[in-house]
Amino acid sequence: MTKDKILEVSAIMDGTVIDHIPADSLFQVISILRLEKFDGMITFGTNLESKKLGKKGIIKVSGVFFKDKDINRIALIAPEAKLNIIKNYSVVEKKLVEIPDEIIGIVKCVNPQCITNHERVATRFLVLEKKKLKLRCQYCEKMTYRENMEIL
Repeated sequence: MTKDKILEVSAIMDGTVIDHIPADSLFQVISILRLEKFDGMITFGTNLESKKLGKKGIIKVSGVFFKDKDINRIALIAPEAKLNIIKNYSVVEKKLVEIPDEIIGIVKCVNPQCITNHERVATRFLVLEKKKLKLRCQYCEKMTYRENMEIL
């Protein structure tokens, strides 16, 4: 590929780059992080070539350093994602997202009768399987899987 055919994306001075997002999960990650409401600089790309994923997405968010709760949200949607923390145009830290052993206040219980769907009680799930994503509600013991999971 010739140099004039390469699209370059500007670097960010400070912020977070979320890389290795499965291409079909990119917009879901944008949504769960509520980036559509963010008024700072965001750059994203999708269907980029990836040896590991085939096609991947990437998000660059200027001036934002995500909290653990947000990183846990990313892990539920894109468990292969990697976060690069950027300060003064340099990567100062690399984080792998990891599904925690317990998920609190992030996922809605699928049981319509669960107390968390009727009272002001934070949902709480024990993660039984991380690969397939199998969650058990602490209150009603109903199982939630990736296919029927709803992020709050």
